[in-house]
Amino acid sequence: MSETHKPIIRRFIEEAINKGNFSVLDEVIHPDYTYRSPDQELQGIESLKGLFTAYRVAFPNLNMQIDDLIIDGDKTVTCFTLTGLHDGDLMGIAATGKQVKVNGMILSRFEDDKIIEEWEILDQFTMFQQLGIVSLP
Repeated sequence: MSETHKPIIRRFIEEAINKGNFSVLDEVIHPDYTYRSPDQELQGIESLKGLFTAYRVAFPNLNMQIDDLIIDGDKTVTCFTLTGLHDGDLMGIAATGKQVKVNGMILSRFEDDKIIEEWEILDQFTMFQQLGIVSLP
């Protein structure tokens, strides 16, 4: 049932992303999980934990706010705002001490009431602008 997906997404974001409680991933992520974004593809829960760890090291106060959550069948779309203070290394970029606020969207697909596949688009260009890494001409 798709109505069960909304609390799973909310728990996933609040516990794993916002609080860094990765033990919840075993409860909400399918063992055959795949994550895709424009620049990478990850397989499995351990790879996802690695991604979240990297972001939480770079942004210890990382917070994902759900702006919109749409459910249709076995899929959800989450529009979000990601905020945090860049206080650690990220993708080879040393801490800048700058605050970021960027938007993104995740399409999640469920199987057996667990997230099995996700496609994420994060506005990394805006994030890099806010960190002072890139600028417009």
